[in-house]
Amino acid sequence: MDSILVKGNGPLKGQIPIAGAKNACLTLMPATLLSDEPLTLTNAPRLSDIKTMSALLASLGAEVTSLNGGLVLAMSSHNLNNLTADYDIVRKMRASNLVLGPLLAREGRAIVSLPGGCAIGARPMDLHISALEALGAEIELKDGYLHAKVAGGRLKGGVHNMRFASVGATENFVMAATLAKGTSVLKNAAREPEIVDLVQCLRKMGAQIEGEGTSEITIQGVDRLNGATHPVVVDRIELGTYMLAPAIAGGEVELIGGRFDLIQAFVDKLQAAGLDVSETDTGITVKRGGGDIKAVDVKTEVYPGFPTDLQAQMMALLCTAQGVSNLEETIFENRFMHAPELMRMGANIDVHGGVAKVTGVKKLKGAPVMATDLRASVSLILAGLAAEGETKVSRVYHLDRGYEKLVEKLSAVGANVERISE
Repeated sequence: MDSILVKGNGPLKGQIPIAGAKNACLTLMPATLLSDEPLTLTNAPRLSDIKTMSALLASLGAEVTSLNGGLVLAMSSHNLNNLTADYDIVRKMRASNLVLGPLLAREGRAIVSLPGGCAIGARPMDLHISALEALGAEIELKDGYLHAKVAGGRLKGGVHNMRFASVGATENFVMAATLAKGTSVLKNAAREPEIVDLVQCLRKMGAQIEGEGTSEITIQGVDRLNGATHPVVVDRIELGTYMLAPAIAGGEVELIGGRFDLIQAFVDKLQAAGLDVSETDTGITVKRGGGDIKAVDVKTEVYPGFPTDLQAQMMALLCTAQGVSNLEETIFENRFMHAPELMRMGANIDVHGGVAKVTGVKKLKGAPVMATDLRASVSLILAGLAAEGETKVSRVYHLDRGYEKLVEKLSAVGANVERISE
């Protein structure tokens, strides 16, 4: 099993290119199921989750070809021959449930295993089920599988008010509604950039959708969708993660492709902590001078609030801030599993329920630590950049789900980071 060794060695300098968004690409890929014409995605991230989704689509009869070193995904669903998303694939990744809406919309039926792939608390499927039922789907849970069908074979337009602005349920509803008969309205819709990116792609395929990026999305169903070519939006979570590298280690790094509008709430917190963050012609530059990081309070919220997927990384920064910071997690329970590992490195963290109180220390110390999930993994690597001595992060297979070429990208700006196989 691989580990990553990190040695704190001072300021970083240079540029880091930001990849296409994992969460956007995993949403865009199932959109190929809505059409029998080819869908091509450019700027695709090269991650294990993308391979898992490719395998899932292939199991349904879709053709998925990786081109240009994995940066381009050429897909075609002209010959679907299976409507069951099997547990052996679905269990590996939460986003597998996004085939449910497209299969129902195009074929009128689907059998999809309950998903897995996440250790950060319950993410119930009831939000997806109620959203699709509003379009006329009949869904029954049997033996760990969702058995879904549509009377008459075609979904019908409907109005649905979600009790929580779920990203996945929004995506499933929007994709399903594109081929439903009539007009559909989703209220309390999620507003994430990945949803905006999905709608832009669906519009290229001939869908009629309005309101993406707001809390109410209206979809006028069409009879069929065509093929398209679409670039995957920049990964705002990878962007935020690498912005924290110079914040923690010192120095100045430019994140190529970065945009303020994707992570404004995160940028605001970095600036409040005393960092110099600015937009350039080609991305975002983060600079840390010689002063201490200031303590700031963080509360995770649905977009456009502070992203839950940057909470662990932000905690790593605040471990050496001057003063006391409070991090409140409102999206997922059980998402402070990185705190005990940071404490092994000398951090002063007190967790009570959904709030972590972080009292800054002068210096972290390298230690053997263990990754518990994707974002926790990278938070420990970031912490190692500022620690005295060597930090060994084990179980880093989590990283391969969300960060491509992490060691190469950090090494390119001067970090002492090495991946070893044991």
